[in-house]
Amino acid sequence: MRYALSILTQRMAFLLLFTATGLTSCNGQQVPSRKVDFTDSTSALPAWQPLMDGASTHLQISQVVRMMFQDSRSRFWFGTQNGAFVRSGDSLIHVDGIQSERGQGITIKDMVEDGSGAIWVGHTGGLSKVDVRSGSVINYYEVNGLLSKDVWCVEATRDGRIWIGTDKGLCVFDGQHFTRFPLPEGRVDSTLAISTSHMIHDLLEDRYGTLWICTNAGLFSLADEQLSNASKQHGISTPFVHHIWESPTGTLWVSARDGLYKITESGATCVSCGKIEVGKGIGSVVEDESGTIWFVANQHHLYTYDGTDFTEVHLPREAGDLVVFQIFSDASGRLWFVGMGGVYRLENDHILFINRYGPW
Repeated sequence: MRYALSILTQRMAFLLLFTATGLTSCNGQQVPSRKVDFTDSTSALPAWQPLMDGASTHLQISQVVRMMFQDSRSRFWFGTQNGAFVRSGDSLIHVDGIQSERGQGITIKDMVEDGSGAIWVGHTGGLSKVDVRSGSVINYYEVNGLLSKDVWCVEATRDGRIWIGTDKGLCVFDGQHFTRFPLPEGRVDSTLAISTSHMIHDLLEDRYGTLWICTNAGLFSLADEQLSNASKQHGISTPFVHHIWESPTGTLWVSARDGLYKITESGATCVSCGKIEVGKGIGSVVEDESGTIWFVANQHHLYTYDGTDFTEVHLPREAGDLVVFQIFSDASGRLWFVGMGGVYRLENDHILFINRYGPW
């Protein structure tokens, strides 16, 4: 869901430190560690291996990949049901220090990079900060003031604050304290396995500094510390708003329970209403380099929209039963598809399976 701000033409080494023990700090639990050099690759395994019918999946990054992210140094991060992985140089490393309060494994829901280059990770055990310069991992839990341990989305705004969307609502971290940010109570979406009346699905700070908040009470915007009900302003009828994405030209695309909305200065238009079956709603959405919109509908169907027509994309046999959780466009404009079934990438009109060794 996030774009890298720049691409470095040369590989940059960095150190991350991890361990299984915790040390209490003033704001969270810091994980000291062993040193790992991410640019050192001694593997002699093949560079990549397509996933064919009946083929072994032991080289998968994870059977379930919830999301991926590319940071400002072009490193790819993968959020999975088995924790976080990061690729730098020729190595793919599991970030062991991200863990629950009891030291258990977690599922990653979202990642974002702040202005200092630190990576903030939202997961089923709380919130974690990975400092790529010092190598430390700091985990934040409810005992530290976090609103809920079940974090669904994270956003780092230009003013240095970290916004955290959870199943119990929205809170903001100023570096010292967590503060709940009150929002209207929404409704429970009975069509989803996990849903609450305070659910925060997605957060986005746009190019103008406005924070957009996707909730079960609709879409809200926060500008100059003033909260507005964007659903009422723009005419989004459903209370269930799932995701928001900003195109390179500044257009906002909103995924909701009843369809895909395009928001411009003149208001919101449901471009998919009455044209495709949305079922449980629209999921991830992104725009490719040609201006075509790619999105997920009803959790299982992949579509493109060229501004006029909708086309269902049928994944090849090699993709198996992939259920796409996120469509991601990297800094080079390549499209990735991650979800139940692993990681894939669109390459010259072909879908490639990406395992722990690439192809990158």
